[in-house]
Amino acid sequence: MALYTISDLHLAMNVEKPMDIFGENWVNHCEKIKKNWLEKIKDDDTVLIAGDISWSLKESDSKFDLDWIDSLPGKKIISKGNHDYWWGSISKLNKLYDNTKFLQNNFYVYENYAVCGTRGWICPGSDKYSAKDEKIYNREQIRLKLSLDAAKNSGFKDIIVMIHYPPTNEKFEKSAFIEIFEEYNVKKVIYGHLHGPSLKGKLFQGNINGIEYILSSADYLNFSPKLIIQ
Repeated sequence: MALYTISDLHLAMNVEKPMDIFGENWVNHCEKIKKNWLEKIKDDDTVLIAGDISWSLKESDSKFDLDWIDSLPGKKIISKGNHDYWWGSISKLNKLYDNTKFLQNNFYVYENYAVCGTRGWICPGSDKYSAKDEKIYNREQIRLKLSLDAAKNSGFKDIIVMIHYPPTNEKFEKSAFIEIFEEYNVKKVIYGHLHGPSLKGKLFQGNINGIEYILSSADYLNFSPKLIIQ
């Protein structure tokens, strides 16, 4: 019953979106993910997927990608990324599958851990942060707290958070997200969003103030799920 993570799958089973424009390592990336997944993941394992699941714009098109994920071994918990425009009603999504669930203002259980999370957003002090981002940044804090409060009110003390965006800016300054993680005594934070050349100098990883931060972008992990808890 191990716990793994991989994010930013960027699937496109029913839309035209060649990924090799992002680098040769993305050629046949779906086949790489499936091969590595089948070698590692067993039916009683759980995989956390922190956003950017499908390039589809419509929910009907995303079904091809979600079906592909659901067909793989293990239980899957999926949170939203900035490219998941297909994401609709959370209650409708959570009725689609038995072994694939979607995270939004709620939480799921892995052994003695509560798995919480939200999409997140770029943080103040980031190169591209503008006044327009403030509203979304504040809203994502509310969604994160809703998820964490749901877990805390159910008696969970050990918490893992999935957030798509890095929880800090390029200078690794403390954000409201990090303050919330520390306030709620979160154990681990899994995030994605960063790819290729953008990784240089932007890795916020390891144990920082008692919280383990883990980058889970598929290309960073060489398209192979990363073991989090054995």
